[in-house]
Amino acid sequence: MVNTVEWVVQSGAGVRVEWGQAGARTLGPHSAALVVVDVLSFTTAVSVAVDAGTGVLPCPWRDGGAEEFAARHDAALAVGRRAISPERPWSLSPAALRGAPAPRRLVLPSPNGSAIAAAVSGVPVVAACLRNPSAVAAWLTQQGWGTADRPIAIIPAGEQWPGQDAVRPAIEDWVGAGMVVAALVEAGAAPLSAEALAAKALYDGITDVPGLVFECASGRQLADMGFGNDVAVATEMDTTTTVPVLTNGMFVDGAASPRVVHRAEQRQT
Repeated sequence: MVNTVEWVVQSGAGVRVEWGQAGARTLGPHSAALVVVDVLSFTTAVSVAVDAGTGVLPCPWRDGGAEEFAARHDAALAVGRRAISPERPWSLSPAALRGAPAPRRLVLPSPNGSAIAAAVSGVPVVAACLRNPSAVAAWLTQQGWGTADRPIAIIPAGEQWPGQDAVRPAIEDWVGAGMVVAALVEAGAAPLSAEALAAKALYDGITDVPGLVFECASGRQLADMGFGNDVAVATEMDTTTTVPVLTNGMFVDGAASPRVVHRAEQRQT
């Protein structure tokens, strides 16, 4: 009889890939670390903010509790892209974040990447995008992760279909996941699950990743909304060494932090 848990969690692989919140909740408990990829735009915005020295607190998409959550953590609150003002110049727009003053802490809601990060517990969470895959892979493997007994789960966030509570597998996140897998392979992580191998194969086969992201559905949507600059920032390929790691509920630069102790090691000490 087939053990469904084994195939569901891609057992035996050091690098695993699955979609959205359900994938994160499924793979997270069986992983040494979880990498969220939401290229347009949560993880790109996180990378830009952390580059500037801002700690980013993820929370699910804006609701009545976002204001209270920000106040409780003495943090600025990001608003919708079209709602920015001189008083609140922060939003999910990476281009707007780059041009705004850098707060010490920022609550950054999003329905996809932020909601996934906020929903995962008991495992280190890293924010990856097209801007930082090499740094992310180096940091993860330096922790001793990316093996069959200490696997890394990569979670492309996807998008929401308009008016539906369903994940749209977003090509930019699939390509971003593949870029992270490729960087992990270069850093020595192995073996790959079939899902991770497929993501890497997609990335390896694309000759113009920025062009593809500009032309995909999410990129065209942002351009039509007047936020093409966000796609330009998101496609700054492998340009930052910042590794946003969720630490005590806030993304900070893990590359500047001491080695993280794996929870299995904690149980052994």
